[in-house]
Amino acid sequence: MEFKQLEIIAPILKALAEEGYTTPTPIQKESIPLVLQKRDLLGCAQTGTGKTAAFAIPILQLLVENKQRQAGIKCLILTPTRELAIQIDESLSAYGRHLPISHTVIFGGVSQLKQTNALKRGVDILVATPGRLLDLINQGFINLKKIEIFVLDEADRMLDMGFIHDVKKLIAQIPSKRQTLFFSATMPAEIQKLADSLLTNPAQVAVTPPSSTVDKIDQKLYYTNKGDKPQLLLHLLSKQNIDQALVFTRTKHGADKVVKYLAKNQVDAAAIHGNKSQNARQNALNDFKNNRLQVLVATDIAARGIDIDELAHVFNFDLPNIPETYVHRIGRTGRAGLSGKAVSFCDGEQRKELKDIEKLIGRRIPTEDSHPYPFDGVIQHEKEKSKPQGRPQQRHSRRR
Repeated sequence: MEFKQLEIIAPILKALAEEGYTTPTPIQKESIPLVLQKRDLLGCAQTGTGKTAAFAIPILQLLVENKQRQAGIKCLILTPTRELAIQIDESLSAYGRHLPISHTVIFGGVSQLKQTNALKRGVDILVATPGRLLDLINQGFINLKKIEIFVLDEADRMLDMGFIHDVKKLIAQIPSKRQTLFFSATMPAEIQKLADSLLTNPAQVAVTPPSSTVDKIDQKLYYTNKGDKPQLLLHLLSKQNIDQALVFTRTKHGADKVVKYLAKNQVDAAAIHGNKSQNARQNALNDFKNNRLQVLVATDIAARGIDIDELAHVFNFDLPNIPETYVHRIGRTGRAGLSGKAVSFCDGEQRKELKDIEKLIGRRIPTEDSHPYPFDGVIQHEKEKSKPQGRPQQRHSRRR
């Protein structure tokens, strides 16, 4: 199937062709017709499946086809992170470049002047993070009374980041008669309850199991000592001739240490995390997207907000302590049907995290034994520990 078979209007088809899009991903194929029918939608899809286009394309079409469109914000897209908000706004620019639809993005951490000036000029679509949106509403810059389409994106991430109460405050200011599109990578009980309260007879789209990993991602696990991780990362970047890699650390301080080590060894790298200014984060992300950086080191604040075409390598320098985060991290590669590689380092203190991740994804991550920085302890897998008493347990030492 091609996009032209989804009854998409010519100006959007032209923009998609200019972007190199010809074939919709499964979530786009299923969602676009439903949204164009003005149905409420509950979408459960992991990161990297093409979800942004699945709602952005039909929203642009619905707004341009509305001959009665009056001044005021007609669509609100609410998302948890600055990076993701910027990505969605960029997608609207790409798909809507031949349409008379205006849009802007607002988020915290920067001066509000540019944002309020755009709002004063008038916009049809507003992409926003919850905190800055509430702030500008309270200052009188934003009125949500004319909203016709409401998109809640990455709902489970909203819950993780403590935004659910802000989301509920915002929902109270939106007309009850509206089209609502609700997307989440996972559906914990509180998120399901929120979806039930927002949606009216929704169509449901679930293109993959909520916590599965993308099949085309080649996952590898390296056991190593905590202090050897920087050297192992540098070794793999060099040995495998990796042009670009996204590296995830658990802490801001850890991200800065990795960048400092790589820079000392002539690798162009930068970090993005909550202690960096929004401008610094955006500059680093732009440099990475434009191939001016070999390595971008990020904490989980950016795990769902980085959208880079054809990113081949993701490294888990530290395993996350929330197993679902592993899925979101490695989903930065293998996007929209492409292949990718996800490399994870596990030290002696992180074997519980590994066990939880493998339980969630329902598979053992293949171990790579042949490397110069092996773990100097004993690795014992859970299946081996459960063998009956009296039978010898096979132990795998990484010392050769």
